[in-house]
Amino acid sequence: MTGRAVWLEAQRRVLHAVVRVAERRGGAAHLAVGERGEREALFFLRQQGFTVVARRWRTARLRGDLDLVAWEGDCLCFVEVKTRSTRNLLDPAESAVDEEKRQRLRRMARAYLRGLPEQVRTRVQVRFDVISVYLEPQGAACELFRQAFARE
Repeated sequence: MTGRAVWLEAQRRVLHAVVRVAERRGGAAHLAVGERGEREALFFLRQQGFTVVARRWRTARLRGDLDLVAWEGDCLCFVEVKTRSTRNLLDPAESAVDEEKRQRLRRMARAYLRGLPEQVRTRVQVRFDVISVYLEPQGAACELFRQAFARE
């Protein structure tokens, strides 16, 4: 077997394992991949010194969720996680955060900020980050894009 064939076989096995877990839970495989990616991103952020304060934060007033909310120093970061089972140079994971998704994340972030005390809300630095997670046979690879898009 060539190196590429070995890599593809390992990738196939990882995906089948994820599908089996999803089926046992009664969910879709892509949701299991996303869940694993969020978990990998959470641990990655902690290793980078972030303090994660919320995971999958939701509000009844808006559709969607904030994948991760974390502090890096005195900056509050709203982190969108994009997970892929393979790496594609022409279509990287972070490219899935299009303008519509950015607008939704901004609305969600404003709703989150409204829940903070006024003295924090009015003074806090806010940043939108994206983490691309690639579930590779040798483990997960995470890429952090700080200030991936503006607050507006």
